[in-house]
Amino acid sequence: MVRKRKSGILLHPSSLPGPGGIGSFGEEAKRFVDFLQKSGQSLWQILPLGPTAYGNSPYSCYSAFAGNPLLINLEILQDEGDLLPEEERPELESERVDFGAVEIYKMGRLKEAASRFFMETSQKRKEEFWHFCDSTFWLHDYALFMALKEQFKEVSWKDWPDALANRDAEALSSWSEKLGTAIGEQKYMQWQFSRQWKQLKTYANVLGISIVGDLPIFVAYDSADVWANPHLFHLDEKGVPIVVAGVPPDYFSKTGQLWGNPLYNWDKIAEQGYGWWIARLRNDLSLYDMVRIDHFRGFEAFWEVPMWEKTAINGRWVKGPGEALFHALRNALGSLPIIAEDLGVITPEVESLRDQFGLPGMKILQFAFGSGPDNPYLPHNHVRSCVVYTGTHDNDTTAGWFHSLKAKEQKNVLSYFDRDGNDIVWQMVKCTLASVADYAIIPMQDLLELPSSGRMNIPGVAGGNWSWRCPADAFSGRLAAKLARATEIYGRLPD
Repeated sequence: MVRKRKSGILLHPSSLPGPGGIGSFGEEAKRFVDFLQKSGQSLWQILPLGPTAYGNSPYSCYSAFAGNPLLINLEILQDEGDLLPEEERPELESERVDFGAVEIYKMGRLKEAASRFFMETSQKRKEEFWHFCDSTFWLHDYALFMALKEQFKEVSWKDWPDALANRDAEALSSWSEKLGTAIGEQKYMQWQFSRQWKQLKTYANVLGISIVGDLPIFVAYDSADVWANPHLFHLDEKGVPIVVAGVPPDYFSKTGQLWGNPLYNWDKIAEQGYGWWIARLRNDLSLYDMVRIDHFRGFEAFWEVPMWEKTAINGRWVKGPGEALFHALRNALGSLPIIAEDLGVITPEVESLRDQFGLPGMKILQFAFGSGPDNPYLPHNHVRSCVVYTGTHDNDTTAGWFHSLKAKEQKNVLSYFDRDGNDIVWQMVKCTLASVADYAIIPMQDLLELPSSGRMNIPGVAGGNWSWRCPADAFSGRLAAKLARATEIYGRLPD
């Protein structure tokens, strides 16, 4: 496949500046798209857009299909007449997302908007809403799931009354009627999320910006996905996982990582023609122009750990669906604009699966130094079919990374660039853009040369993640011009 060289920026919508305590799909999002266009970029990469669960991680959501209501822009709802102007808005932190405060404030306002919509909106808008409901197959299960979560004080679905946990038809019907108002609120939020996101995506696409989304391979146990489809996962008769996901011990962890996600029953999924996965990817490709699949190697083989284990040590590698899944996806959806997250210890079998379907992998520049000239992440070892990053959402900022290195390691980096280190962040940015890789993506924090305080996530640390927000003055004309010049030099400007 012939690809044109492109570049872009990694910035999750929650990190956008603006009012309301969290980034949203409003004017600040359009301003960022304008910045992308002015700086010569053609890609906007984001993290998963789902409704985040405990810990606020976009990689652990209540649904693989739904959107996060906290990203809905309230000013747009006000302009449409679903919200009245506020007499007084609570003071919410602007430099970082205070998820607890934002959720209390924003969910209250969204419920107000839903109530006003159902009471006072025009028939035309209601017809649009009902069409969305009728054409969105996952919506009722999700809305009922979230309404039940609220009803039962946020406990896991396995701790609901047995009739609901086991999805007894009569119980589902009864509770759907009993919780009609709350279900309607949830459906309204998903409708508005869909409308606002698609309007923003269209705005970006018209300006030549493609959206790169993110699809975690596994789903959360306490999710509408598992509750509504228990037969697709390895669960016992009580709905408890028999085996869970993780990764084995390695250089970074003597006990491996025990993620705890329920594992797919790939035999059952195959019997159903991979329909759930086809629906999932179809949904994502309606939201994004390209999709990065997190932990791609799990499709070739995954680390299976018995549920009762306390660490990931006593797991085993189990063969995944492999090429059968991707043939089914390609037959149903056509070309697969997928980026394969292939970081870590990758086997030849994983590389073969990736290459068989022409999927670009990933290269991280921060991983390139310290192990000699054969390191595959060093720019002179890059291949065209890949996406190169200075770092990802899981890495330190490039400034923080460099300053945390030992003196000898810093010397190795500076020797490679033949520089003195005064401008190391932009040297890394330019090196990323100069790579032979088809795609280059830079985290916004690196363009701003931020220290470790700008980091998005520290894997393995429970609190404080995902809350970074971009400064209000970040999208300056000066920075756009600087990035555009570098993008032109290295042949990544759009036509």
